[in-house]
Amino acid sequence: MVKSSLDQGMANGQGDRQVFPTAPLIRITLLLLYMALMGPLPFSARATQAPVSPTVLTLGIIIGGIGLYAALAQRVEVDPQGIQVVYPRWIRWLFRGGWQLNWADVIALKPRSTGQGGLVYYFVGADQQAYLLPMRVAGFARLVGLVNTYTGIDTQDVKPLAQPWMYGILLLFTLLLLLLDAWTITTALSMSPVS
Repeated sequence: MVKSSLDQGMANGQGDRQVFPTAPLIRITLLLLYMALMGPLPFSARATQAPVSPTVLTLGIIIGGIGLYAALAQRVEVDPQGIQVVYPRWIRWLFRGGWQLNWADVIALKPRSTGQGGLVYYFVGADQQAYLLPMRVAGFARLVGLVNTYTGIDTQDVKPLAQPWMYGILLLFTLLLLLLDAWTITTALSMSPVS
């Protein structure tokens, strides 16, 4: 099925390269969670006259937000020659954690358990190095199908580390936290600074 859709994509002139960005649900949830956790800090600092300036906090939060956005911009690119994990050009100077592996050099796809009891998968290359298979991408099942197509490795048991419903629950609680943040910010703005 993946093979036929791949062949059809090539026949339609879509090109050999397929790109798998970070799943939108994951990206939105993590960005909103960051905003929910960091957003009230400058307002609280102003209301309590904290030793750290609200302006400095705001600047730090903006820089951190840009860093998080950049980290979540990582993508997987697959073509008939190989697979690579890259960041967009605008941030590659900072995030150099990408990797590239030719399909011909892939020896195996090995599972490893995480500290939380989940499974992650690593490609083992001809150089005996391990390359982490990104699992939080949009179209993960299609990505795994391409790995099977190009390497012949059985990927039937490869499942994503976190299911979408887990991020859905986290998003729901993040939205509730944002409501609490709105109350916190409103309260902080209505208070006169502590003398």
